[in-house]
Amino acid sequence: MVLDRTTTSLTLEAHFDRQDLDFHGMLLRRGDRFVETYYSDRWYNVFAIYDIDDDHHKGWYCNITRPARIEVKLVYAEDIALDPIITSDGEQIVADEEEFAMLEISPEERQPAMETLGHLQAMVTI
Repeated sequence: MVLDRTTTSLTLEAHFDRQDLDFHGMLLRRGDRFVETYYSDRWYNVFAIYDIDDDHHKGWYCNITRPARIEVKLVYAEDIALDPIITSDGEQIVADEEEFAMLEISPEERQPAMETLGHLQAMVTI
């Protein structure tokens, strides 16, 4: 379901539709609510994750991506492997660093990806 749309972003609500999963210490459960925001002018997207039972905020999952292409009924985001995760208590985890290091991408893409990771990590510590 579309929650918000601007000229440079799209926010959707979705529900986790897989078997329960321990995801870097965050338990994702079938039916958990995800509020997903995609940006056409930023190198990331952000998912806020809420528990199915009481809707408490479990944390944030981010993807470092090329800027999204947002169309009328579709959104495309090309993942660049780095995945910052912030738990509800503020713990920061970066998943897939080894995968990112092995990606064959240009310096022109690697640099903004790393800058974006630093920016997101700094936002959490503010």
